[in-house]
Amino acid sequence: MRAIGVPAVALAALLLPVQGVAAAKEQTREDRYSVEWGECTDLGGAGVQCAELEVPLDWEAGGGPGDRAGETVAIALSRVPARERTEGVLLVNPGGPGSPGRGWAPRVAEGLPADLRDRYDVVGFDPRGTGASTPAVGCDPGYFDPVRPDTVPATGTAERALVQRAADYATACAVRNGELLEHMRTEDTARDMDRIRLSLGAEKIDYLGYSYGTLLGGVYATLFPDGVRRLVLDSVVHPGRPWFESNLEQSRALDRAAGHFFAWTAEHSAAYGLGADPAAVEEAYYRVRAELAEAPVAGTVGPTEYENSFITAAYTSAAWPPLARALADHVSGTDPEALLKAHERFGESGADDAGYGAYLATECTDAPWPRFWPEWTAAGEKAHADAPFQGWNNIWYNAPCAFWAAGDGPWIEVDGSAVRDALLVHASEDGATPLDGAFAMRDRFPEGRLVVEEGGHTHGVALGGNACVDRAVAGYLRDGSLPAPAGTGGADLACAAGPDPEPAQGGGGGREHQQGPGAPSRS
Repeated sequence: MRAIGVPAVALAALLLPVQGVAAAKEQTREDRYSVEWGECTDLGGAGVQCAELEVPLDWEAGGGPGDRAGETVAIALSRVPARERTEGVLLVNPGGPGSPGRGWAPRVAEGLPADLRDRYDVVGFDPRGTGASTPAVGCDPGYFDPVRPDTVPATGTAERALVQRAADYATACAVRNGELLEHMRTEDTARDMDRIRLSLGAEKIDYLGYSYGTLLGGVYATLFPDGVRRLVLDSVVHPGRPWFESNLEQSRALDRAAGHFFAWTAEHSAAYGLGADPAAVEEAYYRVRAELAEAPVAGTVGPTEYENSFITAAYTSAAWPPLARALADHVSGTDPEALLKAHERFGESGADDAGYGAYLATECTDAPWPRFWPEWTAAGEKAHADAPFQGWNNIWYNAPCAFWAAGDGPWIEVDGSAVRDALLVHASEDGATPLDGAFAMRDRFPEGRLVVEEGGHTHGVALGGNACVDRAVAGYLRDGSLPAPAGTGGADLACAAGPDPEPAQGGGGGREHQQGPGAPSRS
């Protein structure tokens, strides 16, 4: 992933009128919440500090000031201190759920304008159950061993086998993680965030969240409005669409995004030779998928491994050149291992077990899920008919929630009316989080503003190199300035997307094209 800095601004604009952290320490910091910062042993980059913060496992059982009773979990933190004088704290989260976030502190710090970098402490954290936080969720790495069953069930027997796999994975998660799974809801992480705020001695924090991190930020603003100063939400999850419905809508958005990839590949038919018509490229993609069901590449890449690599094309246009090259080289026979290389670069493996388990631990308990399997079958068949690119795949990705041992709870409704404002950012063609979610989230913040990157295909826009978007984000973080309200129901600020990528000349396994700021995730 990349973090591209924006142009430095003149020293005359360096004033950052944020709540002074030093003053906040005198007013609000309680020693029992303090942490000891030290050198990081597993994060690269000079000047990055790490710490651990204990928080209650069960916030409902306590966790108020002075309450140290009961089991705790340790939240792993990272910090890139301000280069000059700390005048504000920017807490960052990359999304998921299930994605560790400590590595995002140096990434975001690198992307900030010089004046903000000088005066912000940028803080990342691995949400409970993820990364270096302990305990961390783990379920069954063997679940990802290739060749995995085809996600499109050809028979009732095939579907029943997939259902059993999902149920077995849910059981493995329950056996290995115990009580932790009862306390992985978004509200739990939002409460952890407020304890992080207290540990930093900050009266208020600024927050930058991508993807699922937008819902997390919205929930934090709902529960702790007094702790929020500025809120940047990028690639926004629909706040009124619980996970089962949200994932079905996502499958349709991913299908539309795949269509853009097919169209781009057709535009560059001279480079890839897959046809000048998007329909011809799409036909080639699905023809290869069918062939892999009969003969996986290198005994490793079957249809499921294949589509789990190519889903990346729906998250970022940066993946289009290497994926188009991999498909072209496979079809032409130029490189018999092209799809294997693409799988090794973009696909899933046992290393993804921790993130997947933590993803499920949050989504399966955040909202109610159908427990009657025929509801899933009906949804899968309709999703596949409407959106074959990932329709059934997304059903199976979330199917363990039908068997999840930890109880689910009511979906929390985001209410941003008690915070001053928020800045939302979204690419118009985002496949992972449909654009309507950004408008719905803006409606929850009376003084919120929405910046749309028109024609943008990448999930995760802020600090990604679009000067128009990055100016809006930096201006808001700097002094609270926001675009004027559109008053028409559309975007408050429209920024043109940059040009689409050029075709890759190398093989599909190369690393010359990196993903954008938003990490591929299912939300």
